[in-house]
Amino acid sequence: MKKKFIALSLAVLISSSQILTVSASREDEINQSRQEAQSELDATYSRISEMEAAQEMLLAEIDEKEQELVQIISAIEILDGEISEKETQIEQTSADLAAAEAERDKQYEAMKTRIQYLYENGGSDAWAQILLEDGDLSNLLSKAENTQQLYEYDKESREKFITLVEETQNLKTQLEGEKSELESMQQENESQKAQLEQIVAEKKAASDDYEDQIADAQNLAAEYTSMIQEYNEELQKIEEERQAEEARRKAAEEAAQKAQQEAAQKAAKSSSSKSSGSSSTSGSSGSSQSGGSSSGSSQGSATGQAVVNYALQFVGNPYVWGGTSLTNGADCSGFIMSVYAHFGYSLPHSSAAMRSCGRGVSYSEAQPGDIICYSGHVAIYMGNGQIVHASDEKSGIKVSSNAAYRPILAVRRIVG
Repeated sequence: MKKKFIALSLAVLISSSQILTVSASREDEINQSRQEAQSELDATYSRISEMEAAQEMLLAEIDEKEQELVQIISAIEILDGEISEKETQIEQTSADLAAAEAERDKQYEAMKTRIQYLYENGGSDAWAQILLEDGDLSNLLSKAENTQQLYEYDKESREKFITLVEETQNLKTQLEGEKSELESMQQENESQKAQLEQIVAEKKAASDDYEDQIADAQNLAAEYTSMIQEYNEELQKIEEERQAEEARRKAAEEAAQKAQQEAAQKAAKSSSSKSSGSSSTSGSSGSSQSGGSSSGSSQGSATGQAVVNYALQFVGNPYVWGGTSLTNGADCSGFIMSVYAHFGYSLPHSSAAMRSCGRGVSYSEAQPGDIICYSGHVAIYMGNGQIVHASDEKSGIKVSSNAAYRPILAVRRIVG
């Protein structure tokens, strides 16, 4: 019944080991996928930051260009007012010019009429007739003086009107030139306004494109974040399953150890009784190490399973570095040395030296009682992938379910 229970416990341990191995493999896959998703998420956030910075720069440029556009529009409005004022001035000057020209022509015609009358009706005979009729020379001189004054007045008036017409014409020409300059400036401003409006439109289109790209990247980042959350949840589930499986495995291991200890104690008592009954006849010549022994080991008599059963009696006892006591504490090589010493074998107190004891076999050929050699550590193979060994100060002497939990350097057979 105990054998069935032990076998069942071992099956549970092996199954647990396989489940934990599968879980570990799946966990590695999820961790790899989560790492890749995190890398993509970081890269996406980096792209979002770059696009936001570029968009902010564009918005600043748009603001600057719009301010320039406002200034250009203001300048255009001012120029419109100045051009309108120039046009009013030109219209007024044109009217003034027309009036001046009309007055000039009128004055000229009046002057011509007076001069014509004087000369046509005057002359030497006319002045003589005036003198004879009047008989007063002073009166004649007075009339002549008046005539001269009238001539000077006509001449002066005509010159003033000519000057007025020229000045008015010059003013009109000047105003028209100033208007032309204002219109050229206005045309240039309109061109700049059109260019600025095009630049602003292009930059706004680019900003809108960044807005769309940023929105797409944020959606992508949300997807990666969701993926990472799912991976974390799955990892949490695996961890919970591992803990539950570890608890089941530990319970099965403790049950198996307890059953093996009971069986080992019973076998040890039976073996001790048989050894006491046959020691007088068989002595130390009954058996020797199979295949001969290397330096560091001496002959003894035992079976591999007996070695395992005896060793299991001390599971739970402490680990003491350099120790050889199966009850008060031993290290890994001290534990094996003392177990084999019980059966008459002398082994070295060194894990490295034990690699040369007995004869070497492959791990696939390992049998109960063989010594499993690791780097800096040794254990006794129990069969079914299990080992009993002095593990460390925390665990002491214990049974482990996976003999290949570390790289195996050698398997040495001392008995059998």
